[in-house]
Amino acid sequence: MEKYKIEIKNFNFYFGEKQVIYNLNLKVQANRILSVFGPANSGTTTLLRSLNRLCELNPELRYEGEILLDGKSIFDSRESVTQLRRRVGMVFEVPTPLPMSIYENVSYGLRLGQGKSKAAIMEAVELSLKQAALWEEVKERLDAPAMSLSGGQQQRLCVARVLALKPEVVLIDRACSGLDPISTAKIEESMSQLKKEYTIIISPHNVQQAIRVSDRAAFLLMGHLVEEGTNDEMFTNPQDKRTSDYVTGRFG
Repeated sequence: MEKYKIEIKNFNFYFGEKQVIYNLNLKVQANRILSVFGPANSGTTTLLRSLNRLCELNPELRYEGEILLDGKSIFDSRESVTQLRRRVGMVFEVPTPLPMSIYENVSYGLRLGQGKSKAAIMEAVELSLKQAALWEEVKERLDAPAMSLSGGQQQRLCVARVLALKPEVVLIDRACSGLDPISTAKIEESMSQLKKEYTIIISPHNVQQAIRVSDRAAFLLMGHLVEEGTNDEMFTNPQDKRTSDYVTGRFG
């Protein structure tokens, strides 16, 4: 029997009285890249934010259904939200480096009460920057302000900051939408390497990115899951005409 890292069961999500995700059922395999894509207002960002309970920061939001991580509910009151967000890290659409040095950005979470030595922290910083394809560009200036980096470098720094905490799942929300092709290619190349150690769920910035990076894909339309499957199934031979119309550019 196949083991899934995440299982979403009969999941409904509401902003006040407005429903934005409808009875969603989806399983996510470990060490794979799943692209969740669709036109604007289809619920992809809401879904990603639900997977590490970031949506709970707004008191007007509510949900029904279940999300399991390694078979256990992420909504269990006995489970620590802080620990969940360490296990399920998120990279946002707009890079948000902290107002400190490159080194301090990546090491920030590691220095919060974990008792790691300086050598261990430095080792983790270097590894995370390498995984984010940024090390060679910044290794001689780790003390420089993070805000001095280009937009693409800042986005890869935010990826490194998440990876430094050794999450099990990495959520990436349109992280390449404002980047140049070279920076986009570097982040996509990183993702293909990272899935050896992490489960990755991405809301891609376009269908072409989903085709390039995913193992599987799920098409959401106005909060409804239309279909999901392997890349070949979704982008070469989709079963639903709405999927076919969207991936071929007929709408969206």
